[in-house]
Amino acid sequence: MEVPEHLGAVEEIGNQDDEQVQDEISPEEEIEQLKEKMLRIAADADNYKKRMEREKEKMIKYAGENILRELLPTVDNLERALEQAKAESNDADSKLAAMIEGIELTYKGLLSVLEKFDVKPIKSVGREFNPDEMDALTMEASDEVPANHVLQEFARGYRFKDRVLRHAQVVVSSGKDS
Repeated sequence: MEVPEHLGAVEEIGNQDDEQVQDEISPEEEIEQLKEKMLRIAADADNYKKRMEREKEKMIKYAGENILRELLPTVDNLERALEQAKAESNDADSKLAAMIEGIELTYKGLLSVLEKFDVKPIKSVGREFNPDEMDALTMEASDEVPANHVLQEFARGYRFKDRVLRHAQVVVSSGKDS
Protein backbone atom coordinates (compact mmCIF):
# COMPACT_ATOMS: atom_id res chain seq x y z
CA MET A 1 0.00 0.00 0.00
CA GLU A 2 1.26 3.36 -0.95
CA VAL A 3 1.05 6.33 1.46
CA PRO A 4 0.45 9.80 0.04
CA GLU A 5 3.54 11.98 0.33
CA HIS A 6 1.91 14.77 2.35
CA LEU A 7 1.05 12.34 5.19
CA GLY A 8 4.60 11.15 5.58
CA ALA A 9 5.84 7.67 6.32
CA VAL A 10 4.28 5.45 8.95
CA GLU A 11 7.46 5.57 10.98
CA GLU A 12 7.48 9.36 10.97
CA ILE A 13 3.89 9.56 12.29
CA GLY A 14 4.78 7.20 15.11
CA ASN A 15 7.82 9.30 16.02
CA GLN A 16 5.67 12.47 16.16
CA ASP A 17 3.31 10.85 18.68
CA ASP A 18 6.28 9.85 20.85
CA GLU A 19 7.57 13.46 20.82
CA GLN A 20 4.14 14.81 21.83
CA VAL A 21 3.98 12.39 24.74
CA GLN A 22 7.46 13.47 25.84
CA ASP A 23 6.42 17.18 25.65
CA GLU A 24 3.49 16.55 27.97
CA ILE A 25 4.29 16.59 31.69
CA SER A 26 3.28 14.04 34.22
CA PRO A 27 0.40 14.85 36.61
CA GLU A 28 2.86 14.95 39.52
CA GLU A 29 4.99 17.57 37.77
CA GLU A 30 1.89 19.60 36.92
CA ILE A 31 0.81 19.47 40.58
CA GLU A 32 4.26 20.70 41.66
CA GLN A 33 4.13 23.58 39.16
CA LEU A 34 0.67 24.58 40.36
CA LYS A 35 1.82 24.43 44.00
CA GLU A 36 4.75 26.73 43.20
CA LYS A 37 2.47 29.13 41.36
CA MET A 38 0.02 29.14 44.29
CA LEU A 39 2.84 29.85 46.75
CA ARG A 40 4.05 32.79 44.63
CA ILE A 41 0.52 34.22 44.48
CA ALA A 42 0.12 33.78 48.27
CA ALA A 43 3.48 35.52 48.85
CA ASP A 44 2.46 38.40 46.56
CA ALA A 45 -0.83 38.77 48.45
CA ASP A 46 1.00 38.73 51.79
CA ASN A 47 3.47 41.38 50.58
CA TYR A 48 0.59 43.55 49.36
CA LYS A 49 -1.17 43.20 52.71
CA LYS A 50 2.00 44.18 54.60
CA ARG A 51 2.59 47.18 52.30
CA MET A 52 -1.00 48.39 52.81
CA GLU A 53 -0.62 48.02 56.58
CA ARG A 54 2.59 50.09 56.54
CA GLU A 55 0.90 52.79 54.46
CA LYS A 56 -2.10 52.81 56.81
CA GLU A 57 0.17 53.21 59.85
CA LYS A 58 2.00 56.04 58.09
CA MET A 59 -1.28 57.81 57.28
CA ILE A 60 -2.44 57.51 60.89
CA LYS A 61 0.91 58.68 62.23
CA TYR A 62 0.87 61.85 60.09
CA ALA A 63 -2.90 62.45 59.97
CA GLY A 64 -2.67 65.78 61.80
CA GLU A 65 0.13 67.16 59.65
CA ASN A 66 -2.08 69.40 57.51
CA ILE A 67 -3.86 71.08 60.41
CA LEU A 68 -0.59 71.59 62.25
CA ARG A 69 0.98 73.18 59.18
CA GLU A 70 -2.02 75.54 58.98
CA LEU A 71 -1.62 76.48 62.66
CA LEU A 72 2.02 77.56 62.34
CA PRO A 73 1.16 81.06 61.02
CA THR A 74 -1.03 81.52 64.12
CA VAL A 75 1.95 80.66 66.31
CA ASP A 76 4.03 83.17 64.34
CA ASN A 77 1.38 85.87 64.89
CA LEU A 78 1.26 85.16 68.62
CA GLU A 79 5.05 85.44 68.80
CA ARG A 80 4.86 88.81 67.05
CA ALA A 81 2.18 89.97 69.49
CA LEU A 82 4.39 88.98 72.42
CA GLU A 83 7.36 90.80 70.89
CA GLN A 84 5.16 93.87 70.46
CA ALA A 85 4.15 93.67 74.13
CA LYS A 86 7.79 93.44 75.21
CA ALA A 87 8.98 96.23 72.94
CA GLU A 88 10.01 99.40 74.69
CA SER A 89 7.74 102.28 73.88
CA ASN A 90 6.92 105.59 75.52
CA ASP A 91 3.26 105.46 74.50
CA ALA A 92 1.69 102.63 76.52
CA ASP A 93 -1.77 103.22 75.03
CA SER A 94 -0.63 102.79 71.42
CA LYS A 95 1.45 99.77 72.44
CA LEU A 96 -1.61 98.18 74.08
CA ALA A 97 -3.84 99.02 71.10
CA ALA A 98 -1.36 97.46 68.65
CA MET A 99 -1.07 94.35 70.81
CA ILE A 100 -4.86 93.98 71.07
CA GLU A 101 -5.21 94.42 67.31
CA GLY A 102 -2.56 91.73 66.75
CA ILE A 103 -4.30 89.33 69.12
CA GLU A 104 -7.66 89.94 67.42
CA LEU A 105 -6.15 89.22 63.99
CA THR A 106 -4.51 86.09 65.35
CA TYR A 107 -7.82 84.97 66.84
CA LYS A 108 -9.63 85.51 63.53
CA GLY A 109 -6.88 83.60 61.70
CA LEU A 110 -7.15 80.71 64.13
CA LEU A 111 -10.93 80.58 63.73
CA SER A 112 -10.54 80.52 59.94
CA VAL A 113 -8.09 77.60 60.20
CA LEU A 114 -10.54 75.72 62.42
CA GLU A 115 -13.35 76.45 59.98
CA LYS A 116 -11.19 75.21 57.12
CA PHE A 117 -11.00 71.85 58.90
CA ASP A 118 -14.76 71.87 59.59
CA VAL A 119 -14.51 72.86 63.27
CA LYS A 120 -17.30 75.29 64.09
CA PRO A 121 -18.31 77.03 67.32
CA ILE A 122 -21.59 76.06 68.94
CA LYS A 123 -23.81 79.06 69.53
CA SER A 124 -25.33 78.75 72.98
CA VAL A 125 -26.21 82.15 74.53
CA GLY A 126 -29.96 82.76 74.33
CA ARG A 127 -30.66 79.25 72.98
CA GLU A 128 -32.52 76.53 74.80
CA PHE A 129 -30.23 74.34 76.91
CA ASN A 130 -29.17 71.22 74.99
CA PRO A 131 -27.33 68.60 77.10
CA ASP A 132 -25.91 67.02 73.94
CA GLU A 133 -23.95 70.22 73.20
CA MET A 134 -23.72 72.00 76.56
CA ASP A 135 -22.66 71.42 80.15
CA ALA A 136 -24.60 73.43 82.71
CA LEU A 137 -22.26 74.81 85.37
CA THR A 138 -24.98 76.52 87.37
CA MET A 139 -28.46 78.02 87.16
CA GLU A 140 -29.41 81.63 87.81
CA ALA A 141 -32.69 83.48 87.90
CA SER A 142 -33.29 85.93 85.05
CA ASP A 143 -36.15 88.26 84.19
CA GLU A 144 -35.00 88.60 80.55
CA VAL A 145 -34.02 85.03 79.61
CA PRO A 146 -36.69 82.32 79.76
CA ALA A 147 -36.23 79.25 81.93
CA ASN A 148 -34.00 76.47 80.54
CA HIS A 149 -32.23 78.87 78.15
CA VAL A 150 -28.54 79.75 78.23
CA LEU A 151 -27.87 82.95 80.14
CA GLN A 152 -24.07 83.08 79.89
CA GLU A 153 -21.23 81.12 78.32
CA PHE A 154 -18.00 80.42 80.24
CA ALA A 155 -16.33 78.33 77.53
CA ARG A 156 -17.48 78.04 73.94
CA GLY A 157 -18.31 74.62 72.62
CA TYR A 158 -17.10 73.35 69.25
CA ARG A 159 -18.37 70.84 66.73
CA PHE A 160 -16.14 68.84 64.39
CA LYS A 161 -18.18 67.83 61.34
CA ASP A 162 -21.14 66.01 62.91
CA ARG A 163 -19.60 65.42 66.37
CA VAL A 164 -19.35 67.62 69.40
CA LEU A 165 -15.65 68.23 69.96
CA ARG A 166 -16.16 70.10 73.22
CA HIS A 167 -19.36 70.93 75.09
CA ALA A 168 -20.07 74.58 75.83
CA GLN A 169 -19.85 75.39 79.54
CA VAL A 170 -22.85 77.55 80.34
CA VAL A 171 -25.04 79.15 82.96
CA VAL A 172 -28.69 78.24 82.47
CA SER A 173 -31.60 80.49 83.38
CA SER A 174 -34.03 79.21 85.97
CA GLY A 175 -36.59 81.81 84.86
CA LYS A 176 -38.04 84.71 86.80
CA ASP A 177 -37.15 84.94 90.48
CA SER A 178 -40.29 84.34 92.48
